[in-house]
Order: sequence, then C-alpha cells, then structure tokens
Amino acid sequence: ISKHSTNITGCGQHIAAMLSTILYSRRFFPYYVYNIIGGLDEEEKGAVYSFDPVGSYQRDAFKAGGSASAMLQPLLDNQVGFKNMQNVEHVPLSLEKAIQLVKDVFISAAERDVYTGDALKISIVTKDGIKEETLQLRKD
Repeated sequence: ISKHSTNITGCGQHIAAMLSTILYSRRFFPYYVYNIIGGLDEEEKGAVYSFDPVGSYQRDAFKAGGSASAMLQPLLDNQVGFKNMQNVEHVPLSLEKAIQLVKDVFISAAERDVYTGDALKISIVTKDGIKEETLQLRKD
C-alpha cells in the first residue's frame, strides 16, 4: 500500500490472499509463523484474517496466534466477543481501548509464555497515516 494512498478499502482481503500464496509456495519447507492481518473490507468494516503455516486462512472477528494463543484467545473472547457475558452492552471498541487491550494481552503473554518476546511494536494505520509505538514487555 502506498503511504500516500487515501483509499485502503478492501486491501485487507487482497493482502491476505497474497500472503496465502506466499505461504503456500513454501508448503514443503514452510515458514513456521502465525500471521494475523487486519484491514478493511469492501464495505469499510474491520476484517481480521488468520493463517496457518502453509497458507490456509480464514476471516475472524478477532484472533490470537502464536505460542500464547491458547491463553489469550479466551481473554479476547471475553473482552471483544463478550462470550458468556450477560447484561453487558456490546459496544465496538474505541481505538484507545483496542490499543490498551492489545498491550494488556501482550503483557499477559510475556508473564506466562517464555516464547513471547521482550517488546511489542504496534503500528496504527489510519487515513491520517501510520503511527508506531513500542512497549517493553519484560522489566526484569
């Protein structure tokens, strides 16, 4: 995507298909990574795509991946998907709350999962540009 592009609608699905092709081309000697891509669909709604190591992908409302995913998916199910929650208003996350949730999830992962790295780099892409932020996860 061009940094100067103003219309990024639908790019998430195209990038997901491109990454699927790249991963599938390496299926006999795969990259062992768990990719998750977020973007906008053609209707300008948020879209999340998760991949397996050989390129199969699916669209999700939200997703945790990697070594700590078994710990973190239930947290996302609760905080984003409102699973098994009663009498709670289902409101979309604000950008600020979403960023704080991502930070909290990675801090939790770093506390319990030795394979989670020492820092988190967040890239926030909006119509106004790209803002990047780094958060140190381990303080010891």
